[in-house]
Amino acid sequence: MPIYALPDEYVFPDPTLADPSGLIAVGGDLHPERLLRGYAVGIFPWYSEGQPILWHSPDPRFVLDPRDLHIGRSLRQRLRKRPYTLRMDTAFNEMIGHCAQSHRPGQQGTWITDEMGEAYSRLHQEGFAHSVEAWEGRELVGGLYGVSLGSIFFGESMFALRPDASKIAFVCLLRQLSRWGFSLLDSQVYTDHLARFGAVDIPRTEYLAKLRAGLDTPTRRGTWRFEGDPYDGLAPDPPPELVG
Repeated sequence: MPIYALPDEYVFPDPTLADPSGLIAVGGDLHPERLLRGYAVGIFPWYSEGQPILWHSPDPRFVLDPRDLHIGRSLRQRLRKRPYTLRMDTAFNEMIGHCAQSHRPGQQGTWITDEMGEAYSRLHQEGFAHSVEAWEGRELVGGLYGVSLGSIFFGESMFALRPDASKIAFVCLLRQLSRWGFSLLDSQVYTDHLARFGAVDIPRTEYLAKLRAGLDTPTRRGTWRFEGDPYDGLAPDPPPELVG
């Protein structure tokens, strides 16, 4: 299948024409308008230092409906202890820096290049990209960031310097997204980590239909904040008959 060279105009080919690896286009730039148009048709940038900008639309697509969130027993126990202070959009650039430096097994270097970091910082300034942060005192110890369009949250990367810090930020984000009526979190490609939370692979055709439906909802643009206590309702105490 052909790999398309993107023109100066902010346009993309049909995502269903991607090759088996998901690669569909090369080139262009990371201008906010191009990034948003890419997300809106199911295409995102993913490349490493020294490579041209590569654009992908994988099949299947790895997604999670916020209503289907699964929280394991050990993480529920951690949530009851409320180990971290959770915030949104108070340290976006710091989050990007930590995610870029985070070591991942089997991965050399980082796909979060300086160019990529600057591009998502611009999206944050324009109210489309958001960070969810776990704090220990004044130290940012974990969290994640992503992009929001309509009722879809496109997760990009996470990191943790303390036990379960990114997991707790992720769980609290999913609960808040559910309260806001979000229909999908797009994690792009399979990971064991998110599969434990209930994320599943779906065919690209199904994903694109869900994406189109989600974009009919107005985008929650601007600075995000948790509404109320982010821990509330996530790890309820067991019924009395199960205690002891």
